[in-house]
Amino acid sequence: MGALVAIEGLDGAGKRTLIEAVGGELRGQGVRVGSLAFPRYGRSVHADLAAEALRGQHGDLAGSVNAMALLFALDRADARGELAKLLADNDIVLLDRYVASNVAYNAARTDQSASGEIASWVAELEFGRFELPVPDVHVLLDVPTELAAQRARRRGELDAARALDAYERDTALQQRTAAVYRELAETHWHGTWWSHAPHDDPATLTARLAEKISR
Repeated sequence: MGALVAIEGLDGAGKRTLIEAVGGELRGQGVRVGSLAFPRYGRSVHADLAAEALRGQHGDLAGSVNAMALLFALDRADARGELAKLLADNDIVLLDRYVASNVAYNAARTDQSASGEIASWVAELEFGRFELPVPDVHVLLDVPTELAAQRARRRGELDAARALDAYERDTALQQRTAAVYRELAETHWHGTWWSHAPHDDPATLTARLAEKISR
């Protein structure tokens, strides 16, 4: 059974780039690496409904914190079999976002902390009722909000399919989300958390993960 590692952070934080770098280095060391990105846009009806709502469709759906959180949770619940197979077939599985993202964004939307009601509800829903595996390690890609926003805007300009949604356009929400993420990391919400800054060498994270796998 492989180690489950969730890479978390704001939109535009550089999660995909970090996963590609770390995954490439680990594979070069002979480690079997799997990866999966959430939300699974284009593959999951729940993820696609959420994306459409964030772009103004489906009436007042996007206004409901619990409804949006449930859609993203159902996307992960539907991927449980795929995730189990990845863990069975690899030494490590790197996730581009996972359950903590549901907590961070929706706690921020409701002005709650990482220990608030929405965080408890999401954990019970996803780890409890849906029986999703808890990560062995969460890695918070902790970048300045302004830098993440610049990257997200540039990404949207280059790829129309990744144009900014309602969450990404809301600067205040992104700032609150970053604060919740840091609190999750500081309190080690549901397991071990490591922080990775923009100037940190991906090789350092690779070495830490390789050591954890070897144990």
